[in-house]
Amino acid sequence: MSAGTGGYLREALAACRTAFLWVLIAGIAVNALMLVSPIYMMQIFDRVLSSGRTETLIYLTMIAAFALLVLGILDAMRQQVLVRIGGWLDRTLGPKLIDSSVRGTVTGLAPSAQPLQDLAQVRGFIGGNGILALIDAPWTPIFIAVIWLMHPWLGMLAAAAAVFLFTLALINELATRGPLKRASEAQVEAQNEVVSALRNAELLQALGMLPALLARWRHSQGRSIDGQRAAGDRAATIIGTSKFTRLFVQVAILGLGAHLVLRAELTPGSMIAASILLGRCLAPVEQAIGAWKGFVTARTAQARLARLVAAVPAEPPRMELPPPEGRLQADGVVYTPGPGAPPILKRVSFYLAPGHSLGLIGPSGGGKSTLCRLLVGAALPTAGHVRLDGTEIHSWDRAQFGRHVGYLPQAVELFRATVRENIARLAEGDPDRVVAAARAAGADELIRRLPDGYETLIGDGQVRLSGGQRQRIGLARALYDDPRLLILDEPNANLDLEGEEALVTALAAAKARGATVVLVTHRPSLLSTIDTVMMLRDGAVELHGPRDEVLKKVTGPRLARPAQAG
Repeated sequence: MSAGTGGYLREALAACRTAFLWVLIAGIAVNALMLVSPIYMMQIFDRVLSSGRTETLIYLTMIAAFALLVLGILDAMRQQVLVRIGGWLDRTLGPKLIDSSVRGTVTGLAPSAQPLQDLAQVRGFIGGNGILALIDAPWTPIFIAVIWLMHPWLGMLAAAAAVFLFTLALINELATRGPLKRASEAQVEAQNEVVSALRNAELLQALGMLPALLARWRHSQGRSIDGQRAAGDRAATIIGTSKFTRLFVQVAILGLGAHLVLRAELTPGSMIAASILLGRCLAPVEQAIGAWKGFVTARTAQARLARLVAAVPAEPPRMELPPPEGRLQADGVVYTPGPGAPPILKRVSFYLAPGHSLGLIGPSGGGKSTLCRLLVGAALPTAGHVRLDGTEIHSWDRAQFGRHVGYLPQAVELFRATVRENIARLAEGDPDRVVAAARAAGADELIRRLPDGYETLIGDGQVRLSGGQRQRIGLARALYDDPRLLILDEPNANLDLEGEEALVTALAAAKARGATVVLVTHRPSLLSTIDTVMMLRDGAVELHGPRDEVLKKVTGPRLARPAQAG
């Protein structure tokens, strides 16, 4: 799968192939060195004790100590490599997943931070001990074969124990897969309830909706807890059975080994070595059973990430175009929010030359805000075209496009950052340009009255801004760096008379420097600087033409004159 089809998740995992190969090679060495202890025991019991040679004991001990030191170093290194793989995946995929989440929200997916949580689950599993158990599990047959070489009866006992534990692992997978999947889905639902609640905290408090919200959260969280409990109960039974099996077989192999020693079919050293090897060959299976919940959780998280990547493919690199002049064109634009839904916009067309302006008026629900979202690329038209300087809006490099566009949505959202960073669009920003934008929006004085002025941290709940203050800071962000295209959706919704006068002045200044302006408003008085007016009703263009002509038809001559005089 290529990046163009959303394959950056698979490509990132493929890029780690060399590191994973090193982990596998280190695993081969680590598991091979696991034979040191049983071989050492065999030599001690079968040679040193019978010969009484202290020199042999010293040499064997030195060799064993060196081999075990290498084992420890390699084991630590492979764990460190896995942790670094997880960290690299997080740094590499995190920005891309955020990008996919943002663009997915634009195309209709529910906003959620779940992809980053899913990535953390995958990273935690890769950097944990669970994956090492899966890597070491293929060595179980090799250790069983070594035990078999010591004596077939011991090999059969080890093989029977391994098969039984593998069966338990399979039962564990079948028994916990469904409950864990349901628990994970319910947990995501519960988290989304909380995220939605935090976005609407004031509304919840004002309307007394918190008990109803808590009931919804308890329902989702309860299903998650029930699923986890069901999976946990089943897993606990299987883990307890596997632990009993391993300990019992450990005793049984010593008993059987002692019987074979008494019959002179086995040496005491081989008996001890077989016991050590049995513990080693069964340990990965038991660890895998214990880590199975983490594996299933990581697998479910990876599947969700894969679905997101498939639904929202990575954008191909786009060539940076010359700075736009501001020629804005909508050609037969249709927008439908989803399959089977009625269209919100129906074949809307217009053209604006650089320095010209368009006022959007009409009843609520007419499609004005949706058209604004299409004009800035925050949504994609179902049919038709939106072009800036002849290039489709969605074909522009988004970073470059954003530098030349100012957008004030109907619901002004400010980020958890300083006022300066919010105006500068989360960048450091030139202080002079930040102040210039604030003054153009009539926000400079109110910002200076904040506790730390332009360095006041907002969005953390400690400094609460009024609707008018948020509106002015949002307008300053839209005006920052003198954009060539200015889209304002009801910018005067929360402004007082002084703020509205500052807005009219800012619009006149934007037009004077050649910016193309689209303004949504319900107040004819705000249209004094606007050239043409379009009235939208039920998503269709009802009126479109010069400002005064349209306003006369909408409001009558007496109400149109103040706008003309303004």
